[in-house]
Amino acid sequence: MSFLDGLLGKKSPPMLGLDICSTSVKLVELGQDGAGNYVLERFASEQFERGWIADGHIEKFDEVADAVRRVVAKSGTKTKQVVMAMPQSAVITKKIILPAGLREEQLEVQVESEANQYIPFSLDEVSLDFCVMGPSAASPGDVEVLIAASRKDRVQDRQGLAEAAGLKPMVLDIESHASRLAMSRIIGALPNKGKDSLVALFEIGADTTSLKVLRDEEMLYDRDQAFGGAQLTQLISRQYGFSFEEAEQKKLAGDLPEDYETAILAPFVDSLAQEIGRALQYFFTSTPHHKVHYVMLAGGTATLAGLKDRVTALTGFAAMVVNPFDKMKLGSAVRESKLRREAPSYLTACGLAMRRFVQ
Repeated sequence: MSFLDGLLGKKSPPMLGLDICSTSVKLVELGQDGAGNYVLERFASEQFERGWIADGHIEKFDEVADAVRRVVAKSGTKTKQVVMAMPQSAVITKKIILPAGLREEQLEVQVESEANQYIPFSLDEVSLDFCVMGPSAASPGDVEVLIAASRKDRVQDRQGLAEAAGLKPMVLDIESHASRLAMSRIIGALPNKGKDSLVALFEIGADTTSLKVLRDEEMLYDRDQAFGGAQLTQLISRQYGFSFEEAEQKKLAGDLPEDYETAILAPFVDSLAQEIGRALQYFFTSTPHHKVHYVMLAGGTATLAGLKDRVTALTGFAAMVVNPFDKMKLGSAVRESKLRREAPSYLTACGLAMRRFVQ
């Protein structure tokens, strides 16, 4: 199994996208119809308890492995090969320029030599991979090569989870690359195929929200902020005296007291919209840009009632909630009502499942 196989564009047999984040595991299986259109065959998720995964580290291996087994069983898939991802924080990536025309073994020697400069660990302790991205725009006759490295123990943990669930890990990607692959489909459906548009993607996680500003194939800006959906769960827990786990279950099930929307939800949506507005302002003050064309919201929290409209009103930029499965055909195992509610939280899992079709 290799880091960047997915980026290298090798077409593969059926593979699951398996996204393991701090709060849950999400599974997506995609197929294609005769015309080459995507078909969503299955999707499923299984929640984790707080603390099972912390800062990208798997703290409770057996419990997480059990949850992975459950999500596979729940989905009903027979596919065993999986594409997984490492969190961005666990991977060091670097683009380097090398002469075009080097043989594979010459590339490997050059990459290892360059990697020594950028990786603060012994190369014996890391899984290292690279892929040739294409000709260098700045240096004719050379190619741009992407290096990716992560500590072996972190990589082996991810592999071990798949294997414990009876799965075969084939590709290990990087979460941000997977979400950008899924976004390329969404941006391509915008007017003029999204060409030259500045798209501000907010992925609202449990504890962290990341802002990525994308233009065409390029990421112009990437910044994380410490706010997310877990703050709403904590507010519910404090207000009504539930445990954190109870509060999370009741939040997901919509089983909360009558005053929840006015006492808790509306003020939280307002403060979340303000955080999003502040993140955009920070982008504008630290780059030459002063506007974006689209604000896109992803993650489970993106579907909160009123958030999209509040962000639009506060920032002046049209906000929309991301559905990575938009305009895909749906397989017979997919429940459409569940998909509508949960789709924005499957952006990374969808990108991972798309890897098998990337040429």
